[in-house]
This record gives sequence, structure tokens and C-alpha cells, in this order.
Amino acid sequence: MTIDTVTRAKKNSKVKQPFAALGLKEDEYQSIREILGRRPTSSELAMYSVMWSEHCSYKSSKVHLKQFGSKTPKNDSMLVGIGENAGVVDIGDGWAVTFKVESHNHPSYIEPYQGAATGVGGIVRDIISMGARPVAVMDPLRFGNPHHPDTRRVLNGIVAGIGGYGNCLGLPNIGGEVVFDDSYQGNPLVNALCVGTMKHEDIHLAKASGVGNAVILYGARTGGDGIGGVSVLASETFDTTGSAKRPSVQVGDPFMEKLLIECTLEVLHAGLVEGIQDLGGAGISCATSELASNGEGGMHVWLDRVLLRDSTLSPEEILMSESQERMCAVVTPEKVEAFMAVCSKWEIEAVVIGEVNASGRLTVEWHGEQIVDVPPRSVAHDGPIYERPFARPVWMDERQSDVPTIDRLIRPNTAAEIRETLLRMVGAPNLASKSWITSQYDRYVQGNTILAQPEDSGMIRVDEKTGRGIAVSTDCNARFVALDPYMGTQLAFAESYRNVATTGARPLAVTNCLNFGSPEDPDVMWQFEQAVTGLADACLELGTPVTGGNVSFYNQTGSIAINPTPVIGVLGVIADVSRRNAMAWRSAGEVIFMLGTTTDELSGSEWAHEVHGHLGGFPPRLSLQAEKNLAEVLIAGAQEMILR
Repeated sequence: MTIDTVTRAKKNSKVKQPFAALGLKEDEYQSIREILGRRPTSSELAMYSVMWSEHCSYKSSKVHLKQFGSKTPKNDSMLVGIGENAGVVDIGDGWAVTFKVESHNHPSYIEPYQGAATGVGGIVRDIISMGARPVAVMDPLRFGNPHHPDTRRVLNGIVAGIGGYGNCLGLPNIGGEVVFDDSYQGNPLVNALCVGTMKHEDIHLAKASGVGNAVILYGARTGGDGIGGVSVLASETFDTTGSAKRPSVQVGDPFMEKLLIECTLEVLHAGLVEGIQDLGGAGISCATSELASNGEGGMHVWLDRVLLRDSTLSPEEILMSESQERMCAVVTPEKVEAFMAVCSKWEIEAVVIGEVNASGRLTVEWHGEQIVDVPPRSVAHDGPIYERPFARPVWMDERQSDVPTIDRLIRPNTAAEIRETLLRMVGAPNLASKSWITSQYDRYVQGNTILAQPEDSGMIRVDEKTGRGIAVSTDCNARFVALDPYMGTQLAFAESYRNVATTGARPLAVTNCLNFGSPEDPDVMWQFEQAVTGLADACLELGTPVTGGNVSFYNQTGSIAINPTPVIGVLGVIADVSRRNAMAWRSAGEVIFMLGTTTDELSGSEWAHEVHGHLGGFPPRLSLQAEKNLAEVLIAGAQEMILR
């Protein structure tokens, strides 16, 4: 096998390279040549292609996501914000919580079980890389028409994958959503959220500092699964058959992940690690470039030292592989032996694959020949940034003018009509019991679950001595967002905020998973810009900072995009979980109150959809001040044990 070395690339600049097949645009390829002052080697091209993908680089969303930094309030509870593997917030008594939601949409359609399973595994590794112990997971899911034959294939596989992986890890699944809508046909959404707890002193970051420090790859061996996987799949629409893309989906091993969790937490708590990064999208390309970019120097990697499941893999494939259950740690020379001993204790394979240096470059060697020599920031952080054109679609006028008036959508009037409508609604796919799904998840493992499905918000006890706990909720009515992206996203945030407050917990921080169609479509980019602006404005008004999240573009089949679906997660803290509010009524004689104002707002409602197949008008109007006032009442009612 002929290896494309840096020396060869300098001598031969006219080699035709398959940049387009790797997802790069012509101008992006030319930018790489300008950065390097030559053509890239095939290994460098592989690294740039995955790291400059939409999934890894956020190249179409960065200009809008900056609002979360400029508008979102900073407060003393924010310990680690946007930019790290996951945000971290202070919840009091020396405790900190990290939480994040990410997508694994495209892989889960191609291979539902493994796509969903590895989505759970990936978000869990983000949490442990911060130094936290995972304590719960949640899964907001979206599927197509429940009567479509392909929905059964996708739904059953995804639910089995989530349950199979999470249950094996011993993590309670405390919430999420299951929503059906025709817009998700052929493009289901699998968003996975994980929550972890730690003490303040246990926080760790992803950086490679200290000249001479060792870079250790540990965990599962590297195989051919996931080569170009989520990084490429998440940057294109579905217009080819699933079988053609199946090799790009990762394969998970939850039992290896469980060992990896315990091993990682032990080396972190023992003070054996200077910096740490999980291997997810883009694999070794991502871990090495981000560690080097976040550090103060450079890094040299001996790629031929990587332990392989498949000895036939090329250097390019090793760099792009997204094999699961792998981590990368930076360790001082005197602690390498102790680090390896902990790995051996947990039967985790580990090998030194690199070293931190003062070069300011990321270099990769393959059997004595240099195949990569790049500025690490150009790979990890300084990729292309697009200001995509966006404009309010003309068709929005027609949609919003189609208001569901009484003469347009007939309401039930008689007792019999109301009864018939009520029975139809409670049996609708989006409102009917989801216990046949949630019963496949272990909700109470570890013994700290206070609230779980079918509650609207999950709750976990963090400190057994004091009773301190956290509540988490995820929400989004995508039909509201389709009617008005700005207001619809604020409504999603308000619902999640309200669900947390209903338990008696005080909302503290926000994460998000923004699922949209193609960023190359000005209509979609307008929806995205409006959604981000709406969320940033609402977070500013309610004083809840965004700690991080995920953007998933290209959620469409051909030219048909999904309904814009910004899933919003809110985390709250409660001083004593024994004072929490549950959703169910407990005994006869209790007094029932309706808090808030009810108006004739049926646009985007489940009734309009289920009974009339209608989507038009404007979503409900929202008063964020009223939401804040309501939350204060709910929290005080829980603390005083008035609401039960």
C-alpha cells in the first residue's frame, strides 16, 4: 500500500483528490490548500473532511449560536459554558451537574438499533469526560406516521437500542417524548440527553498542555465501523438507499462502556489526567485536533500504535473511524504507569499514541513516515463559517392566515360530541399512553429516581444526606414552531421551564438540540435564525443560561424538510426531593385549581391536527413574565408543601 506522505504532497501538487466525495466543497478544498501551502495528504484530507462537516464544525449555525453567549445571562451558577463537551452548573452544597442533549438522527434511520444505542453511548461519554458520574438519561423521539410500515421498523429498533444500551449501563431513563408526525417520515429524530453529577473539584476539560505529556488512547479497539459516520451522515439529506450507507453507522458495546465509565472516573479522581476527550464524531481526528487546539503547544501522534480490530485499515480510515467506547487522555510521564494500572484493573486496553510538544502543530506519523502536518486550530476550530442567506418564506403568509375559526374548524357542542371528541383525543397516537415504550427502560435503577415517566419532568436525588436533587424536562411542539419559529421555540422553552417548576425545582439552565432541514435552503435558515433568536431572548428574560447543545441540519428527504424541531431541555434544582410535586392526584377530596388564563388558541394544537388535519394560524401567545410568576407560585407551593 502506497502511503501519501507530507513529503510526497509537497513534491506532487497536481494529484486529483476526492474532496467532493468526502463532503467538501470546491472552495473549502482550496482553503485547505491555502492553509497548508500545498495539497493535503490523503490523511489530512480525511481529517479536514470530517472536522469541517456540518456536524463537527457548526459552519452554518455558528453565526447565529453566538446569541447564546451575547444574550444569555451569565450567573454564578455557570461553572463551564458553551465550548466544552458539556456545560456544568453549580447546584449548591459543593455539588455540580453537567447535562447535554445531542442528536443521532440519520444513523438511527439507517440502522435503528445501533444508531440509537450509540447515540446514548456518545452522550454518556461527553458527560464522563467532564469528570461527572452519569446518573440519568432521557430520549426525545420523533417518528413518522404510526400507520406507515417503515415506522414500525424504525420505532421498534430505536426503542430497543435505547433500552438495550441504557439498561446495560445501569442508568435510569427518566423522561423524554414520543411524537408522531408525517413530516418525520423517512427522517426520525433521536435526541439523547444525559445528566451527570460531580463535586466542583472534579471538573475536567479537553485540552493537551504540558510538553512531554503522553497522549493515551484507551477503551475499545478501532475498527471499520462508523468510518465517516455521523460526521458525513449528518451533513447530507436522505436520497439514497439505507444499505448503501449502513457501513457508516457505529456499533456499540454497552458492557465495554460500563467498564470505560468506571475506569475513567477512577483515573480522574486519582488525579492521573491533565486533559481528556471522548472519541465520538470524527474519532481520532476530532480528539487529537481538539486536545491540541485547546492546549498551549502541539502534538505528535504515532498512528501505527493504535490498537485495531481490523489490521487492514488504512491510516485515513483509522483517523476517520467512529468506533465506539474510546477515550483519549493526556497524562504526565510520571503518572503513565499508574494510569495503565487502573486501565488493566478494569480490563481496558490502553496505549500511548502521542506526545504533547511545543511545535504548535499536529503531526501524525505512520511507520516512520509523516502523513499529517497541520495547525490544529485550522482543523478543530477555524473551519469555514457561512452566513447562509435566509428570508421569511412567502408561504408563511398563507399558513398564518389560515386561522382555525369556529366556522373553519367546527367545535363539539353537545355532551355527546364532547365525549366523542375527548375519547378520540385520549386515543390519539401523540396523547395515548406510551407505557409500552417506557416499560422497556429501567427507570429506577441506582435507587435515586424520584420522578420518571409518565411524569412531565424527571427528578433524581443527588445527595442522600440532604435530599438535594435535580429535575429535567425536554419539550417541543414542532407544529407551533412551523407556525412561528420565534414564538414556537419560546413556547417549547416555556413548557420545559414550567414542567421543571411544577415539580418544585427552580429552573437553572438550558440545553438544546436544534433539528432542522437543509441550511442551504433560505426558508430553513430563516426558521433556524428565528428559533435561535427566540430561545436566546427568552433565556435572557427568565435568567436561564444556555450551557450547550447540538445542531442537526439536513433532516429532510429530498427537498421535503421536517417540521422545525428545536428540542429544549431545562434543568432545575430542588433543595429537598421529599417536597417535590408529583403529577398524579393522590386522594379523594383534594381541591383542583387551574392556574393561568385559558383563551381560544387552537392553532397547532393536537385537536386541530387529529380531528381536522389542520395546521395554520398563529401559536398561543406567550407572556414570559407570567411564566416566571407561575413558576414562583409552583416552587413556593412545593416548599411549603401546599401543592401535593
